[in-house]
Amino acid sequence: MTGGDGDVAAAAPAGSPPPLDWKFSQVFGERTAGEEVQEVDIISAIEFDKSGDHLATGDRGGRVVLFERTDTKEQGGSRKDLEKTDYPSSRHPEFRYKTEFQSHEPEFDYLKSLEIEEKINKIRWCQTANGALFLLSTNDKTIKFWKVQEKKVKKIADMNMDPSKAVGNGSIASSSVSLSHKSSHTANGEYKDKSYTSLTKDFSAAGIQSLRLPVVTGNETSLVARCRRVYAHAHDYHINSISNNSDGETFISADDLRINLWNLEISNQSFNIVDVKPTNMEDLTEVITSAEFHPTHCNTLAYSSSKGSIRLIDLRQSALCDRHSKLFEEQESPGSRSFFTEIIASISDIKFGRDGRYILSRDYMTLKLWDINMDSGPVSTFQVHEYLRPRLCDLYENDSIFDKFECCLSGNGLRVATGSYSNLFRVFGSGPNSTESTTLEASKNPMRRQIQTPSRPSRSLGSSITRVVRRGTESPDGNGNSLDFTTKLLHLAWHPTENSIACAAANSLYMYYA
Repeated sequence: MTGGDGDVAAAAPAGSPPPLDWKFSQVFGERTAGEEVQEVDIISAIEFDKSGDHLATGDRGGRVVLFERTDTKEQGGSRKDLEKTDYPSSRHPEFRYKTEFQSHEPEFDYLKSLEIEEKINKIRWCQTANGALFLLSTNDKTIKFWKVQEKKVKKIADMNMDPSKAVGNGSIASSSVSLSHKSSHTANGEYKDKSYTSLTKDFSAAGIQSLRLPVVTGNETSLVARCRRVYAHAHDYHINSISNNSDGETFISADDLRINLWNLEISNQSFNIVDVKPTNMEDLTEVITSAEFHPTHCNTLAYSSSKGSIRLIDLRQSALCDRHSKLFEEQESPGSRSFFTEIIASISDIKFGRDGRYILSRDYMTLKLWDINMDSGPVSTFQVHEYLRPRLCDLYENDSIFDKFECCLSGNGLRVATGSYSNLFRVFGSGPNSTESTTLEASKNPMRRQIQTPSRPSRSLGSSITRVVRRGTESPDGNGNSLDFTTKLLHLAWHPTENSIACAAANSLYMYYA
């Protein structure tokens, strides 16, 4: 099955759910016309937690911003009804800003003379405990484990004094109080402090029967983010993925050539489970682009490569998983090979479905859905922007062909989504015989198409290849509309239990629901 390029698909075939009617829900951080966006504010990661009640975003400035669901959920129907075909209709989903914290700071590796960006590459939620939220965030080199919880704010209560009889900072005016102790002994040898006596008289004269000391109170609460652990110095190359294990105790981190296994409780040691680095780097033909744990099997994980293949590995087979248990790749059609074939075949993101039966992958031109029990080829292929194929040369020259788009699946597995240029994102029906194909623009006003993003960051991205970059290139999309390569929707996430999508366009977070 291949998805079309139209905006909205025709009536759905019998047996498949009807196409969804997507509506704009909310926007956070939208700028006014002509307002320039700071590079540090551009969103670089989005992730819902398992409940869908919290949403986290990371940006190029190293900050993590948390949002929480505020509307009450009115679930219509039983849980069995929910699992049959589609989600029940719900109220307008509403999120609000919860808190933010600085996760990473810019660093400099003096041994390698390399600047390390603070940009957040990935965020993953961990299991909650005692009302506290836990999450992992990573930049190119360092992973951090954060705990966010409410703490009581301690305040000093004022003393019980009449403000009209207080001077300055609230102390009673008195000329008889001296800093020097004027002490004497009584006839029976008892110690007597004259200053204390006069101070007591002054308080009595002010109508206060006794001296009251300030009291510390803790009525108000505030959200506090605390870094619990730092997992560093384990990757020679840029980290592109982190993924939690279903056991709740371990996670993986992947760079171009290696995948490491960590225990959440141990930050100074990790185990290298995948290593594709050749003895001679000149023999290097492919790199790791994305990795993810199976959602329910703690011994299984998948990783994708720049050659367009996905490898499934079993941690029970050996300590170093240099041999895969299954390989998923699509064979090239004869005569279709070109200079750009390997570039556009590189997989930028993979995601497991909630039940672990399917893997969704995104390469430059398409989305592909793979059944882990069928390694002969993808069960579905969705064309995201096939109309760009004649412009691959231009895309290469302006560096757009190396953009890394993410993908996501709905919780029930019936739909998939990914982003494109001009801040467009596409939703496809993945069920049997489904022809659903919807194109939406991340914009508060669906008719507006002039969102602009700043140029690429000036800070080095660690690439050893210098390319000539032409900016502002435009191309018509499949409907004849102008397509802007400088605006792109790279990051998006699907709510785990509802038809709701959060997507990022530059510094703005847009929410859509159906």
